[in-house]
Amino acid sequence: MAYDNVCKYLVEWFPESFARWLLGSPVPLIQLQPTELSSEPIRADSLILLRAQNLILHLEFQTDPDPDIPLRMADYCLRLFRRYPDQEVRQIVIYLRKTQSERVYQTSFQRGSLSHRFEVLRLWEQDPEVLSQYPGLLPLAVLADPENPEPRLRQVARAIAEMEDPKLRQELKAATAVLAGLTWTPEEISRVLGGLAVRESTIYQMWRAEALKEGREEGLKQGLEQGLQQEAARLTLSQLRRKLGSLPEDLSETIRLLPTEQLEALAEALLDFQTLADLIQWLRESSSN
Repeated sequence: MAYDNVCKYLVEWFPESFARWLLGSPVPLIQLQPTELSSEPIRADSLILLRAQNLILHLEFQTDPDPDIPLRMADYCLRLFRRYPDQEVRQIVIYLRKTQSERVYQTSFQRGSLSHRFEVLRLWEQDPEVLSQYPGLLPLAVLADPENPEPRLRQVARAIAEMEDPKLRQELKAATAVLAGLTWTPEEISRVLGGLAVRESTIYQMWRAEALKEGREEGLKQGLEQGLQQEAARLTLSQLRRKLGSLPEDLSETIRLLPTEQLEALAEALLDFQTLADLIQWLRESSSN
């Protein structure tokens, strides 16, 4: 899901922001991969693991309530204990969209004599002013103020616009647009943030609907697809450089020419890369398929 992907992206790029919010101090956090745990079965698309000195922080972002969450948290806790028996494990489920469901208040798994507890944060109950203090949490601040959505979105947009780094502005603006789609219409988001080439965002769906209405879908779709491919290449290269350091120019050019679908697969796979050789091997295997 787009919302899960955005939240994972924010945690990966802004671990200090999340450490300040969830742990109360800028504790250095490093990312652990789901492959660190035993393999049967792991929902790698939703599992976020961060490790501090004596602590493992397990985060689960949920758009809507899921009855399997308590069991999943208990299962992951046992797996983490086997792998890191001397580490404290702190598990937090963060619900994104406001709901009246009682499941978002469930903080334990009970089955016979087995009992496990975890934490829950309902984003709509968080202080948006606190979230707005940290760059990586700005997109979440939009969902923390459901009673005053437009003023909050405009405040977040202004804070992003004032950032000096153009890449940072673009990344946070895209994340904000996608997460705002949980409660806002495409027209409202576009009015405040402007259009963004984000494949799974509500903005992209709005553009497509406009093209259908005006009878020019094919031409606009081709233009959007080209823009999406270029944007996906830029974002993927940015993530690769952050993960692996500088890349050889010929390798960068190869990645720039990948189709959008392969770029999306690479953006997910790179989270497991440790060296440049992992990237080269992935590209080799991808081209042979």
